[in-house]
Amino acid sequence: MAKLITNSTPKADGFRMPGEFEEQKQIFMIWPERTDNWRAGAKPAQKTFANVAAAISEFEPVTMCVSAAQYEHAKTMLPAGVRIIEMSSNDAWCRDMGPSFLINDKGETRACDWTFNAWGGLVDGLYFPWDKDDQIASKICELEQIDSYRTGDFVLEGGSFHVDGEGTLITTEMCLLSKGRNPHLTKAQIEQKFRYDHLDQGRHRSRRDKWTYR
Repeated sequence: MAKLITNSTPKADGFRMPGEFEEQKQIFMIWPERTDNWRAGAKPAQKTFANVAAAISEFEPVTMCVSAAQYEHAKTMLPAGVRIIEMSSNDAWCRDMGPSFLINDKGETRACDWTFNAWGGLVDGLYFPWDKDDQIASKICELEQIDSYRTGDFVLEGGSFHVDGEGTLITTEMCLLSKGRNPHLTKAQIEQKFRYDHLDQGRHRSRRDKWTYR
């Protein structure tokens, strides 16, 4: 059973987030279906997601998380090489709501389970509720038997930043300082949590619309 680590941080345990370009074990995606976000009953989006999954599966394994209502339909659209897992969600952006995987020098893997609130919660979020989306990261970690760190007081999307695995991190003030995400935290407190405690990044440069850490 995967463990939720509550008495330490990735940095303290010797874990860092690898670069976007480093070798991956597999890809996770979520099947789109809600009709308020996706036009034409989400059919065009489903076709596109199926094509993307098929293309990626030629090079590395793909797991598609699909609701019970869409499970049989997704099976007819996805190639046999794509693993289909029944998993509830509110929408389909796995990069934002899924785990950010970490590695150490021993080749071990852990993950950050960021708190997700649909890009702004009740202030300026895209939809409500988002409770199923906020469970995606922990469910994927449980599925893969990967221990994780939960950031209960820190809202973040996995797609709101990029790292190169060599000490550089790029993110935006628009996301991290949003009133709908972390109004209780200062920029300095967010930098501590983000850079040092969880992703192990080094020096930084700051711009109004972008933070660059190096």
